[in-house]
Amino acid sequence: MGNIHTSGEDYLETILVLWNKQNGEVRSIDVARELNVTKPSVSNAMKILREGKFITMDENGFITLTDAGRYVAEKIYEKHLVLTEWLVSLGVDRKISEHDACKIEHVLSDESFAALKKHISEEQ
Repeated sequence: MGNIHTSGEDYLETILVLWNKQNGEVRSIDVARELNVTKPSVSNAMKILREGKFITMDENGFITLTDAGRYVAEKIYEKHLVLTEWLVSLGVDRKISEHDACKIEHVLSDESFAALKKHISEEQ
């Protein structure tokens, strides 16, 4: 995913999910609660994501994904959803599937993910 680390991808994915849940109103405190991390950790991550042009923050602290941030977040989230459902279909407990998908989504190449999606769709 270019120049963004796994934790940055997790933050972007979380912002996307919260943005969809909360009608586009996401603040750092929401991200901290969702990821169960400290506010200083989120503050540091938001600074890095702003500098990388993945997010913007307005004067009220609301976070918005830029086009680049949304692109990364949507790709990671799609991997997360597909991997989770695939693991569940193999008989893995949903909670374990969610956890494992969160790890795999960051290391799975786009090429391998496309092949996996094709395989899954052919099985159905």
